[in-house]
Amino acid sequence: MENNVICVKWGNKFGPEYVNRLYKMVEKNITIPHRFVCFTNEPEGINEKVEIRPFYKLDDSGLPEKAWKKLGLFTDKLGDLEGRALFLDLDVIILNNIDDFFKVEGEFLIIKDWDFENDIIGNSSVFRFEVNKHKDIIDNFYKEGKDIRKRYRNEQAFLSYQMKNKGILSYWDKSWCISFKRKCLRKFPLNYFMEPIEPKDAKILVFHGRPNPQQAYNGFMGKGGFRYVKPTKWLDKYWQ
Repeated sequence: MENNVICVKWGNKFGPEYVNRLYKMVEKNITIPHRFVCFTNEPEGINEKVEIRPFYKLDDSGLPEKAWKKLGLFTDKLGDLEGRALFLDLDVIILNNIDDFFKVEGEFLIIKDWDFENDIIGNSSVFRFEVNKHKDIIDNFYKEGKDIRKRYRNEQAFLSYQMKNKGILSYWDKSWCISFKRKCLRKFPLNYFMEPIEPKDAKILVFHGRPNPQQAYNGFMGKGGFRYVKPTKWLDKYWQ
């Protein structure tokens, strides 16, 4: 079965440098045959070794979070891709080899979200699915209409429940994908004097909310002085 590593770039939240960094991190940390594909309608500045494909335009008008656009990956016309697709958010940091993300069994796998321990919701920063087999996700999105936010907090909640209803929702090993906020930030007052903790055994470091990777690298101060982060220079080992 063909293995694909994919990402999506839309709008101006992330520049082409994020795609290029992710591409380099993937190539450094994978040994199995694969394609690296970026779905975007803004290919300027992206490394010529990255395959570019147009992104399905999901009509998410009226919804506050742009992450709903990710659901466009479940179109049955996903370019010329076949087989399995491992989706990675542009702001994840790959720490170690990611071959296992293709070796583990399952039709759909996603991170178990750290913020919803008593719910089935996954975090869609890293998920794997079979290409061209889930157009019903998009159909159901449109059936819900603009009231979809009354039932689902965000796109990853909707996606998790859709896959649960299909009987194929599974989660990655919890040690594979870790949260920068949950696992790396030091408690007060050590956070003012020491860099965040560098993880050693995880495969992918996930940034959700603030700080984002650039803020973590440069140093970050949340509102009111909360969640202070000293400059996290060990990111250089993985990001550049």
